[in-house]
Amino acid sequence: MHGPAVLYEDLMGLAYAAFEIRGPMRRGRLRRRIDLKENCLMCEEGFGPHTKGFVKPQIVEQGRDFRNFLSFARKTMLYWRKTVCGQCSGDGSPVRCRRHLVQDESRGLVDGFSGPKALVSYIFHHLVIYARSFQFELQGTQTTEDEAALISAVGWCSGWELFLHIVDSAAEIG
Repeated sequence: MHGPAVLYEDLMGLAYAAFEIRGPMRRGRLRRRIDLKENCLMCEEGFGPHTKGFVKPQIVEQGRDFRNFLSFARKTMLYWRKTVCGQCSGDGSPVRCRRHLVQDESRGLVDGFSGPKALVSYIFHHLVIYARSFQFELQGTQTTEDEAALISAVGWCSGWELFLHIVDSAAEIG
């Protein structure tokens, strides 16, 4: 999980910095900053979806086995559940992922950014702790809440629909 933790630490750091914007026309500038569609760190490093030959076959197979992923999701659910976008889940929660925050803001449905800023700050700060916990001298310093920040970051950046579908389908199967 170290690679994804580092990647999403970078992405959430950019989102966190975007909310620190000051000056005139802040709302529009913030919307553009969090709606940017540039290459991610992994794609820039040559590990994108069209890359061939960089990943060992056993790593690909490990990624296709959902057991560890589902175990991680269950273990951390208490913490990531409160960061799920209400639009993605359909539960009416005011929490928004990046995509739905941008949509709501463009329709004039967002009344200030203090809630979304606090959510991004919460995710980012816990994810920093989790990403650092892979360093030898910091091993074991993370909490379950810090680990959950990885799932929250993926959900905030990409939306929650697919993740919730996978978790819910696994729960139905048993």
